[in-house]
Amino acid sequence: MKGRESMKQTKLTVAARGRNMRCLVLKPSHAGKPLPGILWIHGGGYALGMAGMVHMSCGKLLARRYGAVLVSPAYRLSWKAPYPAALQDCYAALQYMWDYAEDMGIDRTRIIVGGESAGGGLAAAVCLLARDRGQIHIAMQIPLYPMLDCRDTESSRDNHGRAWNTKRNHWGWARYLGTQFGPGMVSKYASPALETDCRGLPPCYTFVSEGEPFYRETVDYVNRLKAAGVAAAVDVWPGNVHAFDMLCPWLKRSRAAKRKLCNAYAVRICSGTERSTES
Repeated sequence: MKGRESMKQTKLTVAARGRNMRCLVLKPSHAGKPLPGILWIHGGGYALGMAGMVHMSCGKLLARRYGAVLVSPAYRLSWKAPYPAALQDCYAALQYMWDYAEDMGIDRTRIIVGGESAGGGLAAAVCLLARDRGQIHIAMQIPLYPMLDCRDTESSRDNHGRAWNTKRNHWGWARYLGTQFGPGMVSKYASPALETDCRGLPPCYTFVSEGEPFYRETVDYVNRLKAAGVAAAVDVWPGNVHAFDMLCPWLKRSRAAKRKLCNAYAVRICSGTERSTES
Protein backbone atom coordinates (compact mmCIF):
# COMPACT_ATOMS: atom_id res chain seq x y z
CA MET A 1 0.00 0.00 0.00
CA LYS A 2 3.06 2.21 -0.34
CA GLY A 3 2.39 5.63 -1.81
CA ARG A 4 0.70 8.81 -0.77
CA GLU A 5 -2.76 7.73 0.26
CA SER A 6 -5.48 10.34 0.49
CA MET A 7 -6.59 10.45 4.11
CA LYS A 8 -9.97 11.18 5.59
CA GLN A 9 -10.25 12.72 9.04
CA THR A 10 -12.93 11.98 11.58
CA LYS A 11 -13.35 12.64 15.29
CA LEU A 12 -13.72 10.05 17.98
CA THR A 13 -14.82 10.38 21.60
CA VAL A 14 -13.20 8.03 24.10
CA ALA A 15 -14.26 7.61 27.70
CA ALA A 16 -11.21 8.29 29.85
CA ARG A 17 -11.45 8.29 33.64
CA GLY A 18 -14.90 9.79 33.83
CA ARG A 19 -14.45 12.31 31.02
CA ASN A 20 -14.97 12.28 27.30
CA MET A 21 -11.70 12.74 25.41
CA ARG A 22 -11.64 13.91 21.82
CA CYS A 23 -9.35 12.11 19.39
CA LEU A 24 -8.55 12.81 15.77
CA VAL A 25 -8.65 9.76 13.51
CA LEU A 26 -6.95 9.62 10.11
CA LYS A 27 -7.61 6.74 7.78
CA PRO A 28 -6.89 6.05 4.09
CA SER A 29 -9.90 6.95 1.98
CA HIS A 30 -9.97 3.56 0.25
CA ALA A 31 -9.05 1.15 3.04
CA GLY A 32 -9.80 -2.50 2.40
CA LYS A 33 -8.43 -5.20 4.67
CA PRO A 34 -7.54 -4.39 8.29
CA LEU A 35 -4.66 -1.96 8.56
CA PRO A 36 -2.01 -1.25 11.18
CA GLY A 37 -3.25 1.02 13.96
CA ILE A 38 -1.00 3.88 15.06
CA LEU A 39 -1.55 5.67 18.36
CA TRP A 40 0.40 8.90 17.83
CA ILE A 41 0.86 11.21 20.83
CA HIS A 42 1.71 14.88 20.40
CA GLY A 43 4.55 16.64 22.19
CA GLY A 44 4.76 19.93 24.06
CA GLY A 45 6.58 19.24 27.31
CA TYR A 46 3.45 17.57 28.74
CA ALA A 47 1.99 21.08 29.12
CA LEU A 48 1.45 22.33 25.58
CA GLY A 49 0.32 21.10 22.18
CA MET A 50 -2.81 19.65 20.66
CA ALA A 51 -4.05 16.57 18.82
CA GLY A 52 -4.01 18.45 15.51
CA MET A 53 -0.20 18.54 15.60
CA VAL A 54 -0.41 15.06 14.11
CA HIS A 55 -0.75 16.69 10.69
CA MET A 56 2.92 17.72 10.80
CA SER A 57 4.14 14.51 12.39
CA CYS A 58 6.00 11.41 11.29
CA GLY A 59 2.94 9.47 12.43
CA LYS A 60 0.86 10.92 9.61
CA LEU A 61 3.73 10.31 7.18
CA LEU A 62 3.72 6.61 8.05
CA ALA A 63 -0.07 6.29 7.92
CA ARG A 64 -0.27 8.05 4.58
CA ARG A 65 2.68 6.31 2.95
CA TYR A 66 1.95 2.75 4.03
CA GLY A 67 -1.72 2.79 4.96
CA ALA A 68 -2.73 2.82 8.62
CA VAL A 69 -5.48 3.98 10.95
CA LEU A 70 -4.00 6.77 13.07
CA VAL A 71 -5.45 7.99 16.37
CA SER A 72 -4.24 11.23 17.97
CA PRO A 73 -5.65 11.79 21.49
CA ALA A 74 -6.32 15.23 22.99
CA TYR A 75 -4.94 14.15 26.34
CA ARG A 76 -5.10 16.37 29.41
CA LEU A 77 -2.19 18.79 29.61
CA SER A 78 -0.28 19.18 32.85
CA TRP A 79 -1.54 22.70 33.58
CA LYS A 80 -5.03 21.20 33.70
CA ALA A 81 -4.10 17.96 35.47
CA PRO A 82 -0.62 16.59 36.32
CA TYR A 83 0.51 12.98 36.11
CA PRO A 84 -1.11 10.46 35.77
CA ALA A 85 -3.85 12.23 33.77
CA ALA A 86 -2.06 12.28 30.40
CA LEU A 87 -0.98 8.64 30.71
CA GLN A 88 -4.48 7.56 31.68
CA ASP A 89 -5.92 9.36 28.66
CA CYS A 90 -3.40 7.93 26.19
CA TYR A 91 -3.86 4.42 27.54
CA ALA A 92 -7.63 4.83 27.24
CA ALA A 93 -7.15 5.65 23.55
CA LEU A 94 -4.99 2.53 23.12
CA GLN A 95 -7.59 0.43 24.94
CA TYR A 96 -10.30 1.77 22.61
CA MET A 97 -8.23 0.86 19.56
CA TRP A 98 -7.78 -2.65 20.92
CA ASP A 99 -11.40 -3.16 21.98
CA TYR A 100 -12.92 -1.77 18.77
CA ALA A 101 -10.24 -2.90 16.32
CA GLU A 102 -12.70 -4.59 13.98
CA ASP A 103 -14.99 -1.55 13.85
CA MET A 104 -12.03 0.75 13.17
CA GLY A 105 -10.47 -1.52 10.55
CA ILE A 106 -7.37 -2.16 12.68
CA ASP A 107 -5.24 -5.30 12.65
CA ARG A 108 -4.61 -6.10 16.33
CA THR A 109 -1.29 -7.78 15.49
CA ARG A 110 0.04 -4.48 14.10
CA ILE A 111 -0.60 -1.79 16.70
CA ILE A 112 2.10 0.88 16.95
CA VAL A 113 2.55 3.50 19.66
CA GLY A 114 4.63 6.58 18.93
CA GLY A 115 5.02 10.28 19.38
CA GLU A 116 7.44 13.17 19.57
CA SER A 117 9.20 14.62 22.61
CA ALA A 118 6.77 14.46 25.57
CA GLY A 119 4.57 12.41 23.25
CA GLY A 120 7.50 10.03 22.87
CA GLY A 121 7.78 9.88 26.65
CA LEU A 122 4.10 9.06 26.90
CA ALA A 123 4.49 6.45 24.14
CA ALA A 124 7.21 4.71 26.16
CA ALA A 125 5.06 4.94 29.31
CA VAL A 126 2.04 3.49 27.49
CA CYS A 127 4.19 0.57 26.28
CA LEU A 128 5.47 0.01 29.81
CA LEU A 129 1.97 0.03 31.24
CA ALA A 130 0.67 -2.28 28.50
CA ARG A 131 3.48 -4.75 29.18
CA ASP A 132 2.85 -4.76 32.92
CA ARG A 133 -0.91 -5.16 32.55
CA GLY A 134 -0.48 -7.89 29.95
CA GLN A 135 -3.72 -7.17 28.09
CA ILE A 136 -2.68 -5.39 24.88
CA HIS A 137 0.05 -6.41 22.45
CA ILE A 138 2.03 -3.58 20.88
CA ALA A 139 3.98 -4.48 17.74
CA MET A 140 6.33 -1.48 17.71
CA GLN A 141 7.13 1.67 19.62
CA ILE A 142 8.39 4.87 17.97
CA PRO A 143 9.27 7.34 20.75
CA LEU A 144 11.04 10.08 18.78
CA TYR A 145 13.55 12.12 20.84
CA PRO A 146 11.46 11.22 23.90
CA MET A 147 11.15 13.16 27.15
CA LEU A 148 11.86 10.20 29.42
CA ASP A 149 14.04 11.27 32.34
CA CYS A 150 12.93 13.71 35.04
CA ARG A 151 16.51 13.84 36.29
CA ASP A 152 19.25 15.93 34.73
CA THR A 153 21.42 13.95 32.32
CA GLU A 154 24.74 14.88 30.75
CA SER A 155 22.87 16.29 27.75
CA SER A 156 19.87 17.90 29.50
CA ARG A 157 22.03 19.62 32.13
CA ASP A 158 23.22 23.11 31.11
CA ASN A 159 21.72 22.71 27.66
CA HIS A 160 21.03 25.80 25.58
CA GLY A 161 19.71 24.07 22.50
CA ARG A 162 17.11 25.54 20.22
CA ALA A 163 13.39 24.85 20.79
CA TRP A 164 13.99 23.05 24.11
CA ASN A 165 16.63 23.51 26.80
CA THR A 166 17.39 22.93 30.48
CA LYS A 167 15.18 25.72 31.77
CA ARG A 168 12.17 24.60 29.76
CA ASN A 169 12.82 20.98 30.67
CA HIS A 170 12.75 21.71 34.40
CA TRP A 171 9.57 23.72 33.91
CA GLY A 172 7.89 20.91 31.98
CA TRP A 173 8.78 18.18 34.44
CA ALA A 174 7.77 20.21 37.50
CA ARG A 175 4.31 20.82 36.08
CA TYR A 176 3.81 17.27 34.85
CA LEU A 177 4.93 15.57 38.05
CA GLY A 178 3.20 17.96 40.44
CA THR A 179 3.46 16.65 43.99
CA GLN A 180 5.65 13.75 42.81
CA PHE A 181 8.42 16.14 41.74
CA GLY A 182 11.45 15.32 43.84
CA PRO A 183 14.12 12.64 44.41
CA GLY A 184 12.74 9.16 45.08
CA MET A 185 9.11 10.17 44.57
CA VAL A 186 8.59 9.61 40.84
CA SER A 187 6.83 6.61 39.30
CA LYS A 188 8.46 4.76 36.42
CA TYR A 189 5.23 5.32 34.47
CA ALA A 190 5.77 9.08 34.81
CA SER A 191 9.46 8.96 33.93
CA PRO A 192 10.14 5.72 31.99
CA ALA A 193 13.91 6.24 32.27
CA LEU A 194 13.51 4.97 35.84
CA GLU A 195 12.53 1.49 34.62
CA THR A 196 15.55 -0.82 34.82
CA ASP A 197 13.87 -4.01 33.55
CA CYS A 198 13.00 -3.54 29.88
CA ARG A 199 12.28 -7.18 29.11
CA GLY A 200 9.10 -7.74 27.15
CA LEU A 201 8.77 -4.20 25.81
CA PRO A 202 7.96 -3.73 22.12
CA PRO A 203 10.64 -3.37 19.44
CA CYS A 204 11.73 0.23 19.12
CA TYR A 205 13.01 2.71 16.57
CA THR A 206 13.83 6.33 17.27
CA PHE A 207 16.08 9.21 16.27
CA VAL A 208 17.48 12.26 18.07
CA SER A 209 19.85 15.21 17.57
CA GLU A 210 23.25 14.94 19.22
CA GLY A 211 23.11 18.43 20.76
CA GLU A 212 19.58 18.49 22.14
CA PRO A 213 18.56 17.87 25.77
CA PHE A 214 17.08 14.40 25.20
CA TYR A 215 20.09 12.91 23.41
CA ARG A 216 21.44 11.00 26.41
CA GLU A 217 18.13 9.62 27.68
CA THR A 218 17.14 8.51 24.18
CA VAL A 219 20.38 6.62 23.60
CA ASP A 220 20.29 5.15 27.12
CA TYR A 221 16.71 3.94 26.61
CA VAL A 222 17.65 2.14 23.41
CA ASN A 223 20.70 0.61 25.08
CA ARG A 224 18.57 -0.69 27.97
CA LEU A 225 16.13 -2.23 25.52
CA LYS A 226 18.94 -3.95 23.61
CA ALA A 227 20.50 -5.22 26.83
CA ALA A 228 17.11 -6.76 27.69
CA GLY A 229 16.97 -8.58 24.35
CA VAL A 230 14.53 -6.17 22.69
CA ALA A 231 15.14 -5.20 19.07
CA ALA A 232 15.90 -1.48 19.20
CA ALA A 233 17.75 1.12 17.16
CA VAL A 234 18.47 4.83 17.32
CA ASP A 235 19.87 7.15 14.67
CA VAL A 236 21.72 10.21 15.93
CA TRP A 237 21.73 13.30 13.74
CA PRO A 238 23.91 16.43 13.94
CA GLY A 239 22.59 19.68 15.36
CA ASN A 240 20.95 21.01 18.51
CA VAL A 241 17.42 21.64 17.23
CA HIS A 242 14.89 19.64 19.22
CA ALA A 243 12.15 18.21 16.98
CA PHE A 244 14.17 19.16 13.91
CA ASP A 245 12.07 16.97 11.64
CA MET A 246 8.96 19.03 12.46
CA LEU A 247 10.50 22.48 12.91
CA CYS A 248 12.95 22.29 9.99
CA PRO A 249 11.44 19.80 7.53
CA TRP A 250 13.39 21.30 4.60
CA LEU A 251 16.77 20.21 6.01
CA LYS A 252 18.54 17.29 4.35
CA ARG A 253 18.89 15.55 7.71
CA SER A 254 15.14 15.92 8.34
CA ARG A 255 14.36 14.20 5.05
CA ALA A 256 17.00 11.56 5.70
CA ALA A 257 15.68 10.91 9.21
CA LYS A 258 12.18 10.38 7.85
CA ARG A 259 13.47 7.98 5.19
CA LYS A 260 15.24 5.87 7.81
CA LEU A 261 12.15 5.88 10.01
CA CYS A 262 10.02 4.73 7.08
CA ASN A 263 12.44 1.90 6.34
CA ALA A 264 12.49 0.78 9.98
CA TYR A 265 8.68 0.84 10.06
CA ALA A 266 8.40 -1.10 6.80
CA VAL A 267 10.75 -3.82 8.01
CA ARG A 268 8.85 -4.26 11.27
CA ILE A 269 5.24 -3.69 10.20
CA CYS A 270 5.17 -4.37 6.46
CA SER A 271 7.38 -7.50 6.60
CA GLY A 272 10.08 -5.65 4.75
CA THR A 273 8.18 -5.81 1.47
CA GLU A 274 7.91 -2.05 1.12
CA ARG A 275 10.82 0.34 1.50
CA SER A 276 10.72 4.09 1.28
CA THR A 277 12.78 5.79 -1.40
CA GLU A 278 11.04 9.16 -1.21
CA SER A 279 12.49 12.17 0.59
